[in-house]
Amino acid sequence: MRRARFDELTAGDLYDLLALRVRVFVVEQDCAFQELDGLDAVAEHVWTRGPAGEITAYLRVLDEGDGVVRLGRIVTAPEHRGTGAGAALVRAVLAGIEGPVVLGAQVRAQGFYERFGFAVDGPGYDEDGIPHVPMRRS
Repeated sequence: MRRARFDELTAGDLYDLLALRVRVFVVEQDCAFQELDGLDAVAEHVWTRGPAGEITAYLRVLDEGDGVVRLGRIVTAPEHRGTGAGAALVRAVLAGIEGPVVLGAQVRAQGFYERFGFAVDGPGYDEDGIPHVPMRRS
């Protein structure tokens, strides 16, 4: 597992992370949206790589203030889905966080987050044409 603040990322790591996010969130999910949202510069980026050096799973961690942490842009590379790579990354990150954690989950991934103690924490909403629910882990 690798962790870095934005200014600590190498150009190669940043390229690989953004390429995976665009590949999944924009291309695979057929969702034209502003993927580069300005929050990467204030986030901690956490990822794993496979045996060939490819990104297997990624997420970013944001301080929401008042002791609340937000996880976002959680993604597993398509060729690594079902291997446990995403779950291992989420589990490792959560182990290092004290206090509440929030995220916006795609409805189809809600069960994945419930396995880590997250519960729906408000009404569902549409984000760029994809149904989401707010989730919280105390």
